Amino acid sequence: MDDAILIYASTLAADMRHVIPHDVHDPFLYIEVDGAPHVAIKSLEAARMRDVPGMTVFPLDELGFDDFRAAGQDPDLAELSTLVTACRRLGVTRATVPPTFPLEVADHLRANGVEVRVDRELFVQRRRVKTPHELAGIRRAQVAAEAGVSLVADAMDRATVDADGGLLLDGAPLTCEDLKDRIRSVFLRNGCEDAGMIVAHGAQTCIGHHAGSGQIFEGEPVTVDICPRDIASGGNSDMTRTFVKGDIDDELAFYYDIVKKSFDATLAAIRPGLPVAELHRISCEPIEAAGQPTQLTKKPGEVLDEGYFHSLGHGVGLEVHEPPSLNQNDAVLVAGDVIAIEPGCYRQGFGGVRLEDIVLVTEDGYELISDYPYDLVPVSLPRGK
Repeated sequence: MDDAILIYASTLAADMRHVIPHDVHDPFLYIEVDGAPHVAIKSLEAARMRDVPGMTVFPLDELGFDDFRAAGQDPDLAELSTLVTACRRLGVTRATVPPTFPLEVADHLRANGVEVRVDRELFVQRRRVKTPHELAGIRRAQVAAEAGVSLVADAMDRATVDADGGLLLDGAPLTCEDLKDRIRSVFLRNGCEDAGMIVAHGAQTCIGHHAGSGQIFEGEPVTVDICPRDIASGGNSDMTRTFVKGDIDDELAFYYDIVKKSFDATLAAIRPGLPVAELHRISCEPIEAAGQPTQLTKKPGEVLDEGYFHSLGHGVGLEVHEPPSLNQNDAVLVAGDVIAIEPGCYRQGFGGVRLEDIVLVTEDGYELISDYPYDLVPVSLPRGK
């Protein structure tokens, strides 16, 4: 027998959600032996789990939970003991686990004759190629993302400008906080929840992952970087647009021009077999040619906080940020990857521009999953519900 695969978590953990399509809030043990799935789980969850194709279900009561309690074990230890019983029934003596596997569970299994070892790369590769269920969820999440971006564009377009330059919507200050609340409502209407959200303005847009706060003003950049998660599947999207109400500053227009060139060149290069380091290099070329710093031009040890100071992007799936990271590493794109490409260029104290979309790597190239304009002028389009 090859090493078994063990995962101990709730379905909030991506590795578990990858193999179990419905929500289970309490942690349980998933055991995969020669490709066949089994679970050791509380009786409350057994009926739904039996509906999972090919699944063998071991309720904890059938694994001796009551006997362990009668012998004086507390509930937590009794549950650990049932996991050992499940492994013994299946002949599991060696198991491979993800890096997030709980130490307490690993220690108990090891103390009872099950060799446990971590293999990060195995679990990364298990989730690189998205399942049809996951990909459908990612597409639904993208619709919600576009609906959220459209809401911001519509609000900024309809906003009036107060005497101090502040934007007013229906007579009240238009704030980042208000827009984020409205986006969350749009997510829910489209079957999604908030897995991460940035609506930042002005100089905040140059501060990495600043969530954004305060009133928005005429002429400043507004970064809308939102990550809806499809509730039914756990699939995520990640989308960014930069908007400006009113006249566009020459410096901001310059940043937009080189970032859009970077985005277009990067998108055109995507194909299976391409090293992510090369894709990152391609994204840096237009920005470096314009005299702006990137991760490839900085000195070793230098902390870069302006120009194109972050990586190109990351994988997207059951987590917003997952492999492959799109920077200088040894990963290679594979058909079935979903990646977020998000070049940007900024100046501290001023702000900047970032554009981001998710892309499916296909057998012969790529599919751009999103369908939304990139203009700095806010453009609202009918999307979602």
